[in-house]
Amino acid sequence: MCQDYGIENDLIPRIATCFGGGIGNTGSVCGAVIGATMAIGIIRKQSSSIEEWLETAEIARELRRRFEDEMKTINCRELTGLDLTNELDSEKLMNSDIAMKVCFPAVSHAYQIVSDLLKENS
Repeated sequence: MCQDYGIENDLIPRIATCFGGGIGNTGSVCGAVIGATMAIGIIRKQSSSIEEWLETAEIARELRRRFEDEMKTINCRELTGLDLTNELDSEKLMNSDIAMKVCFPAVSHAYQIVSDLLKENS
């Protein structure tokens, strides 16, 4: 999203470092959803009123709704069917096509949804 909007900052990719595996491989919220939510905040900028904040919050809610409609959940553990805190499941992820079948499509869906939402709400 930052590339789409001409935003350059070396800190942004570093912030996302621990999103993989649902917040540091805990199986929590999908990192693609977290990253897309952060993109909303980066692009929309800080709100100067409660009304502006509520508008931005609504965009984030709609992101979640659309992502869940498409992927059926926002939780990594449910998306992958794996408990990445478990060493065997973590190895299974690394030695399978789950990332190709689940994670890459999740990133693609999150990107497309946030891109659409930001265009709809510009």
